[in-house]
Amino acid sequence: MEEKIKGVLKEKVDPVLAEHYGGAVLTGFEDGVAFVRLTGQCASCPSAQSTIEEVVKTIVMENLPDVKDVILDTSVSEDLLDMARKILRGEKEDL
Repeated sequence: MEEKIKGVLKEKVDPVLAEHYGGAVLTGFEDGVAFVRLTGQCASCPSAQSTIEEVVKTIVMENLPDVKDVILDTSVSEDLLDMARKILRGEKEDL
């Protein structure tokens, strides 16, 4: 199911979000619920929650009836946390 969701995000959701310089990635799927993180300009947009509900959720659920819900993943990636730790330790040359 995860591969199917990733396919729908890439083929149908990303072109819509690309108009706003953004995209969407699946971060998890559990008990019929897809967790999606917005990328690019959409990640920091004040309307991110509305985008998930009105765009991403609608498209995913229309194409994959087995998906019960789509939820915005607002967690911080490990890559970003690692970069912040290096900056705080003064390891800027490793970035």
